[in-house]
Amino acid sequence: MTGQTREQQRALDAYARVRKVEGQALREDYKPRVNGLGAAVLRDGLAAALAFLEREVGRNTAAQHLLGDLKWCLERARLPGLSAHDLEKNGLPGAVRALDLDAYMLATRESLRLLVWFRRAVQATFPSEEHGHA
Repeated sequence: MTGQTREQQRALDAYARVRKVEGQALREDYKPRVNGLGAAVLRDGLAAALAFLEREVGRNTAAQHLLGDLKWCLERARLPGLSAHDLEKNGLPGAVRALDLDAYMLATRESLRLLVWFRRAVQATFPSEEHGHA
């Protein structure tokens, strides 16, 4: 059998999306957003954390990029209420706000698992800023 576990698929998806983040300025802004989003989800909830990103989309490329990356990954996870149609119609933040409680909890857990892989991918893919610091 050559199937992949859900965890392997999350890792592959996160690394694929992070590799597409090009440009030093975008990477410098994307990295702290990835690193802080998991904590924001735990502290404020998924809907509030996504609303924060959504608010910045018009003026911040990194926020727009990260929101698009999460949308792409959550669509591939095939969660209830987050189908391609739902996400296209309402966007990720709107679709999450429309979820019932069970689907919202599932989306939150999936997002947190994805964000662990996004953090790992950023750490492994983006060049370190700590040149020569011990």
